[in-house]
Amino acid sequence: MMKKALERLEINYLKNWATESKRKPIVIRGARQVGKSTLVREFARLNDYSLVEINFERNPEYREAFTSRDPALILTTLKLLTGQSIEAGSTLLFLDEIQAAPEALLTLRYFHEEKPALHLIAAGSLLEFTLAEAQFSMPVGRVAYLHLGPMHFEDFLEAMGHPELSALIRSISLADLSNKPIPRPVHDKLLSLLRQYWVVGGLPEAIATYAQSGDFSQVARVQHSILATYRDDFNKYSRGSLKGRVQLVFDQLPVVTGQKFKYAQVSKDHKAAELAAALDQLCMARVAHRVYHTSANGVPLGAEANKKFFKTVYLDVGLTCAALRLNILDLNKKDLTLINNGAIAEQFIGQHLLYSGPFYETPALHYWVREAKSAAAEIDYLITSGQEIVPIEIKAGTMGSLKSLHQFLKEKQRGFGLRFNADVPSLLSSTTTLTDTTSIQFDLLSLPLYMVGQGRRLVHTYFDR
Repeated sequence: MMKKALERLEINYLKNWATESKRKPIVIRGARQVGKSTLVREFARLNDYSLVEINFERNPEYREAFTSRDPALILTTLKLLTGQSIEAGSTLLFLDEIQAAPEALLTLRYFHEEKPALHLIAAGSLLEFTLAEAQFSMPVGRVAYLHLGPMHFEDFLEAMGHPELSALIRSISLADLSNKPIPRPVHDKLLSLLRQYWVVGGLPEAIATYAQSGDFSQVARVQHSILATYRDDFNKYSRGSLKGRVQLVFDQLPVVTGQKFKYAQVSKDHKAAELAAALDQLCMARVAHRVYHTSANGVPLGAEANKKFFKTVYLDVGLTCAALRLNILDLNKKDLTLINNGAIAEQFIGQHLLYSGPFYETPALHYWVREAKSAAAEIDYLITSGQEIVPIEIKAGTMGSLKSLHQFLKEKQRGFGLRFNADVPSLLSSTTTLTDTTSIQFDLLSLPLYMVGQGRRLVHTYFDR
């Protein structure tokens, strides 16, 4: 039984923000149900702040307090409305669902300029739609951001009562890899817990339900309730025929995970432009993310992105499994990355990579593909470490060909690759002869799937040596 609140990695980010001398109001951006409000409440509890929470969807009348541009007057009005004092240093003012009050967003710049000592956090689920309006702009340079996605696998371990396992994988260094830091029985236990995470996913309500009950059927009810919430949101940002197309694309997202996105696979009855507009809506709601192909000749990767070639990552692996009707028995296979043709593993890795970078950066991910008939190759994902480009392969079980990785390293003249599979972690130097008889030398960092959250850290360590 879980007796404590869910703990998240992002709590530490908020702790650091709270102690900054030149602190800006922070805006938490993310899809519905990823735990924005819960994160703020837990942060306030752990740090003994008096929490004043304003929810603009539940109490739209509070918008009137923000018609003024004077923070002192706003705080006085809020005190009268809520009956709570708001004191700099001891109070955390939380403006939730702020997309429903654009005027409140505009006042954040004045709080930064005139009340910098006040701890102020705002959050919004459909904030991107407000920001997309031509007549509105965020106070650039006067707010900070925290981009929030599903809970990480390490957070899941904590919730399930395995803090020692979470601490183990967080602490492993490159130097440890030569000494087999994860014993085989512990490795197998982590793979078993990984299968559970794939079914449950990273949405806080689903994790809390499973931690308390251990019942996958209860988790499924929660997941379908969350999916219904997303569908209800379609009414807020889609009208007429667009709403129907949004629903159509939404239902197909789990099916096309890991594949090059082709509008004809979604529907042959709609034009590509119509389906693209629907997908745009889902990406703005952060229910989906486009992963664009890039030529990967240099950084930033987005500079050479081809917007016509992309695949998608769904919000959450648990929702993916729920939509595909996959359960723990379906996932109880030896080769995890073979499940659903590897789509589940790619979804899991993708959602973690999206939200494992700096929390203040907008989540983005790329991949590389060469579609030549005689020499086709595809790298599942690409990330960067400084000026270095890192190709990522997700492989079946403990084995699997690295042909595409070899081709990429040769073509881009790189000497390092990252692989996720079901084996224990290792760092190997290799020389490989390609089909054209040329040879390449490279280092391969191979990590078990459950260590995806540590991938960027270990890659940075490799290049900083």
